[in-house]
Amino acid sequence: MRKRYYLISVGLIVSTLMFGQGAKNIKINEVLTNNTANLIDEFGERLPWVELANTAFSTYNVRNMYITTDTSVLNLQMPVPERIRRMSLIPSHDECTELKAKQHLVLYLNSNPTKGARHLSAKVNPGEPLWIALYDGNAIDLIDSISIPALPENASYAKKTDQSLQWVVKAAGAVTPGTDNFIQVTETKVSKLKRDDPYGVGITVLSMGIVFGCLALLYIFFTVFGIFMKRQQAKKEIKEKERTKSRTEEFAKTLKNHGIKTYEKEIYMAVIAMALKEYQDNAHDIESGVITIRPKHTSWSNVKQ
Repeated sequence: MRKRYYLISVGLIVSTLMFGQGAKNIKINEVLTNNTANLIDEFGERLPWVELANTAFSTYNVRNMYITTDTSVLNLQMPVPERIRRMSLIPSHDECTELKAKQHLVLYLNSNPTKGARHLSAKVNPGEPLWIALYDGNAIDLIDSISIPALPENASYAKKTDQSLQWVVKAAGAVTPGTDNFIQVTETKVSKLKRDDPYGVGITVLSMGIVFGCLALLYIFFTVFGIFMKRQQAKKEIKEKERTKSRTEEFAKTLKNHGIKTYEKEIYMAVIAMALKEYQDNAHDIESGVITIRPKHTSWSNVKQ
């Protein structure tokens, strides 16, 4: 007989532990308190909502659990009936409360439970900070809770990912009711820069570094380019000198072949140089501009026409 009682007790304890562990896998995943352009319920109303997520790989039914936004229930000395009166019951007559592995459930707040299992009476003041909690069916065991800052319209307060412990404010376009919190971009680049560099020291150093870096690159480029052009000019001058020397030697050789003496060669060179100089200076004789024909008598002049 004692052995039977012992087995029954062990079974109840194990069942209780398994039940409790299953409830612990239900987490508050995302909350939206100021709904003006987000979810619409089956009655055409936009209500605040809370999203629960089953983080386990097994199915769990959240029926008869409680949602509350009343912080007075944190007083464990409060009688259970009074605690239940301040909580909103998740009803048991709807199959939507059975959450499969990794499944999400959206529950509307500020609503009337008579509208359906997803409508809870937990109070929310849009645009104000909020504390929301999930209690087990005994109204005593706290399963999960979160304090939410005042949110702008249609922004939500959500876990960065379903498994993350970090909560972030998600912009209206990044809200994900009823699905994984996979959108992680919740902060603009400007806001992130302001947070990381509040005094602007980093951006100033970076900007000045870019400017001076560009100037240094330009200095190096033009210095190397100038050296290159000087070398090219030097090569050109050397080639020109060699060409002039070759022509001079060829000219000297030509004069020598024609029997012109050295000093005569110098005279010719001076004459040619002077002629070239006058040609460059556009110097020439001044003409009168009058053409005259002087008659000249020849034997042909005596021939009569």
